Amino acid sequence: MLADLSPLIAATTQWLIRSYPACGGALADALGEVQARQAVTVAAWLRYPTPTDVALVSMAGPGGSASLDWITGADSAPDDADSAWRTWVDEVVASWAACLLTDPDLARQAVAATAEVGHATAVPAEFRRLVSPDPYDREAAALLRHPDLVAPVAALHGAALRERLGTGPALIA
Repeated sequence: MLADLSPLIAATTQWLIRSYPACGGALADALGEVQARQAVTVAAWLRYPTPTDVALVSMAGPGGSASLDWITGADSAPDDADSAWRTWVDEVVASWAACLLTDPDLARQAVAATAEVGHATAVPAEFRRLVSPDPYDREAAALLRHPDLVAPVAALHGAALRERLGTGPALIA
C-alpha cells in the first residue's frame, strides 16, 4: 500500500501544467511546474490530512481527470501513449490548487493550515513560490494563475476549501 500522496500530487500537477502551460521556454516550464506542485501539495495535504485518508485514497483511487478534461475542453481521448497517470488526478485537489494559485490570501491561509496536518511534520516544506511569487514566477505561470482561465476548475470545489479553512465568502453590508 502507498504510504504517501506522491502519485496523486505528481499526476494532478501534471494535469495542471498540461492544461495551463507555462509561457516562455524551459525556465518558465520549471517555474510553472514548481508553483503547480506547491499548490497541489498544499491542497492534497489539506484534503487528505491523516494516514487513514491517504490509505483510503490509495486503495480507492482519486477518480481521474475525465471530468476536468471535459470542463477545460480537452474531453477527447488523450493523445499520450501512456495516459495511465491521468487516473491518479484528483479533481478536488486540482480545484483547490487552482484556488490557491489565484488567491494569495487563501494560499497563505492554506499553507498555515498545513501546520496542523501530519504531512507537514514529516517533510520539511517551503512554499515561497506559491505564497510570494516573484515577477518571473508570475510571468511563467500567467495562464495557471489567471483567475478567469482557471475559474471553471476553481469553482468546482472552492467552497469546500474555504469551508475547510474556516473562511467563507465576504459578507456585504
